[in-house]
Amino acid sequence: MTQNKTGVAHSVDSIPSDRLTPARRLGFSLNPEAVKSLLLLGFLVAVYTWFATQSDLFATLANTKNIFSTASVLGIVAFGQMVTIVGGGFDLSVGGTVPLGSVLYAQLLNSGMNAGTAVLIVVLIGGAVGAVNGVVVSRFNINPLATTLATMSVAGGVALAVANGVSIPFERPVSVLSEPSVFGVDNSVWIFLAVGVVLWVVLRYTVFGRSLYAIGGNREAARLAGLRIYAIETSTYVLSGMLAGLAGAILASQVLTGSGTDGATIALGSVAAAIVGGVSLKGGQGGVPGTFLGVLILGTLGNGMQVLSIQAFYQTIATGVILLVAVAFSQLRWQAIWKPRSRGKS
Repeated sequence: MTQNKTGVAHSVDSIPSDRLTPARRLGFSLNPEAVKSLLLLGFLVAVYTWFATQSDLFATLANTKNIFSTASVLGIVAFGQMVTIVGGGFDLSVGGTVPLGSVLYAQLLNSGMNAGTAVLIVVLIGGAVGAVNGVVVSRFNINPLATTLATMSVAGGVALAVANGVSIPFERPVSVLSEPSVFGVDNSVWIFLAVGVVLWVVLRYTVFGRSLYAIGGNREAARLAGLRIYAIETSTYVLSGMLAGLAGAILASQVLTGSGTDGATIALGSVAAAIVGGVSLKGGQGGVPGTFLGVLILGTLGNGMQVLSIQAFYQTIATGVILLVAVAFSQLRWQAIWKPRSRGKS
């Protein structure tokens, strides 16, 4: 039984067949987001299987762990990017915040500070960068692309200045953020998964999550509904900056060196992962599961090409092709397949 707009219940059988979706005609309904995730999962399995048939070194437990470990840094940044884009924004400043976090984390550890406090400081500084973005974009209505491009340049420049243009090696081997722990999986992977779970719960089950999708889908309607647009928009940039700072600390921990150039290209990578995962650049669409799979697709592709000794520029080409396909899928709005047909004139 379903209800019409007046609240009167009626059966599906009473609805004209031309008003039913293809899925409802078959007796079931599908969530477009679930279908997207299933298609992405199928593509990921296909990519993994193909590389496994090309090299015996690929489909091993050690290499699979390496895929997750390498993808964890990109994944954490991509989650923050996803939240920002869903809210109708865009954050390129992560390309400067990640190396800034890397350099500051190395310097703080070398000063004798413990890892936990160093991580907290780096995350807060990343949040401060995000707060600047949020205020400029939401309060002054400045284009997010221009704003975050500027802050990326500033943050990246500060990172190079703090490091005096050179890498900062760890004076003591502190790698708690990236060392193996439960089941021999790196802590960076567990952090990546934990961030994903928390964000999934927030976006799916909280007022903040519902408000974020409403703002990204129709900002004016959200304003008329009384949503706190400025606060919510600013919070997305703060969150993105905090996660970028955390990713910078993890990246430094993985290589035991802080560098003002490490992660400088991660901004475009995070956008690519989000878009491949089904996030719409128009806002209001996307989520954690798709972004998670998008990160793994790019991570698997890059790792597989390295295992096969394929040159780096081919990896870039392959990533670009996948991104173009993902954008094409987004523009086709294929989820409209499951919407009822209009009864108007054709």
